[in-house]
Amino acid sequence: MGRRVVIESRLVVGRPAFRLDIGLDVAAGEVVALLGPNGAGKTTALRALAGLVPMTGGHIRLDGEAIHDLPAERRPIGMVFQDYLLFPHLSALDNVAFGPRCHGASRKEGRRIAREWLERVGLAEHASARPGELSGGQAQRVALARALAVRPRLLLLDEPLAALDAHTRLDVRARLRRHLDDFDGAAVLVTHDPLEAMVLADRLVVVEGGVVVQQGPPSAVARHPRTGYVARLVGLNLYRGVADGHVVRLEGITLNTADAHAGPVFVAFPPSAVALYRHRPDGTPRNLWEATIGGVERHGDSVRVLLTGPLDASADVTSAAVAELDLRPGGRVWAALKATETHAYPA
Repeated sequence: MGRRVVIESRLVVGRPAFRLDIGLDVAAGEVVALLGPNGAGKTTALRALAGLVPMTGGHIRLDGEAIHDLPAERRPIGMVFQDYLLFPHLSALDNVAFGPRCHGASRKEGRRIAREWLERVGLAEHASARPGELSGGQAQRVALARALAVRPRLLLLDEPLAALDAHTRLDVRARLRRHLDDFDGAAVLVTHDPLEAMVLADRLVVVEGGVVVQQGPPSAVARHPRTGYVARLVGLNLYRGVADGHVVRLEGITLNTADAHAGPVFVAFPPSAVALYRHRPDGTPRNLWEATIGGVERHGDSVRVLLTGPLDASADVTSAAVAELDLRPGGRVWAALKATETHAYPA
C-alpha cells in the first residue's frame, strides 16, 4: 500500500513573461527535490506552496484541506531559506523558540521545545549564541530546528546547503538526511546540486520552462534522462532517434546500441565510453566517426573533450591522453563508442 498523500497541488503562477503550471503531490515521509535550470520555476513553486507568491490558478490541499487561500503565517509549513534568515539579535534558543511562540506556546514552553530541537541537531551547547557567533553549518542547523519546531506537515527547503563550503556541506548534508528520515510530514527541496538531490530526495521532479518534463526515483532519472538538461545533470550524452532493433538512426549518424527497440527512442551513453584516436583505429568498431575538437576542459579527475561533427558529444580522457594525442581545439580525431555502453529506451 502506498504512503498517504500529504500535499496534493496544482501550482499555477502567471507573469507577463513566464507561466508556471505544475502538479506536485508529496506523500507522508517523502522528500521530493525540484530540479531545473535557472528561471525554470523551482523557487516560484516553493514560494507558492509557502504562500509567499500569489497563485493565479490551481490549488493546494494539505491533508485533504484546501490551504491555497490561507496567508503564509496560517499554513502549517516550515521553511529553511538559503541564507537562513535568522534573527541576528536573538540567541539560537530564542530563534528556534520563535516559531512555537507564534503558534501560541508560552515563553517557557517555547524555550523547552527549542532546547529539545537544539539537542536533536547537536547544538545544545550553542543555545545562547547569536547567529553572528555561529558557523555557516551551525546556522543552517538552527534554521532547520526552527522550521521543525512548529511540527509542520510540510517542510520546504530552498537551496539549504548552497551557502556552505564543500567540507561543511558534506557533514551537514549527512545530518540533514537523518533528520529528513525522521520527519513524518512531506518535504520539498529546491536545489541546483544533482548530488544533493540524489542523496536527500526519494523522488526528483525536473522543471523546465514552468512545466514538469521528467520525474521519478533518482536512479531512474539518472539512467533514463529525457531532456538535454537532465542528461548534463547526470553526466550523459543524450540523443533522440529512430530504432530498428539494435540500430538507431540519429540526425547525422547511425549507432549500434545494447538495447533493441522499434520506433522513436532516446540514446544515452557516458563520456567515459568514448575512446579517441589520432588516426582511424584498426579493426571494425561498431560505432565510429571522425570529429573536430570543440574544447578541452578539466572535469574532476579527468579531462573532458567536447566533440563536434556528425555527432556532437563529450568524451572523458586522462591528462596523459591529452598530451599523447595532442588534443587541441580545432584538431581532428576519430571517436569510437562501445555498443555495450550505448543504451536506448523509448522516447
